[in-house]
Amino acid sequence: MDKTQIRNAATVIVLRDKFTEPKVLMGQRGKNAAFMPSKFVFPGGALDSADSNVPLASPLSDQCMARLRTDADPTLAVPLILAALREMWEETGLLLGRPDVAAKELAANMPEDWRTYFEHGVMPTGEGMKFVFRAITPPGRPRRFDARFFLVDADRIVSDLDDFSQASEELSMLQWIPLEKARSFDLPFITEVVLAEVEADLKEPDRNARVPFFYNEEGRSFFARL
Repeated sequence: MDKTQIRNAATVIVLRDKFTEPKVLMGQRGKNAAFMPSKFVFPGGALDSADSNVPLASPLSDQCMARLRTDADPTLAVPLILAALREMWEETGLLLGRPDVAAKELAANMPEDWRTYFEHGVMPTGEGMKFVFRAITPPGRPRRFDARFFLVDADRIVSDLDDFSQASEELSMLQWIPLEKARSFDLPFITEVVLAEVEADLKEPDRNARVPFFYNEEGRSFFARL
């Protein structure tokens, strides 16, 4: 039996120029990374304990929040949104949130991982974000995550979309990849599945589809809808 601990995680799919030439923000993991080495991925990472100690200005829509809480610990919904925003900032140097001068006043009291985010005068918010996918890493991998994927328009980023100078070194080759060319990159299988969902949303923005949930039990793979 695989006893690798499953960690909760959050991933952000940022969509740019969706009405002209849709692009998604991706970067490449290091070749020596324990999890998905050399693969191109969306920004994201594990839930941190500090994410439960940060205020969220606004949640997602009621429907998205309900789906985020389905078949999961409901108290994790807000921290997962915050984890998505924090990982976006750490891995890309881009600020996803709401400009607010009050944020600077709160910065000194924020957990260390969040301090610089607030110092830029930005409040974390789920406005404009949509919960679109959930996947649990199959057994047998060196790392396992229960990852929630959030889709957001690049217009929600309050910093320069092409300035990655404040990004950590976790992802290299950060770039806006045309959606139609994304599959030519070295992607994890689940990322290809998520891209199909993004494309479906673009074709039918009002389709209101239930959220796909990929997981494994007793050696079998399942694909449910939340």
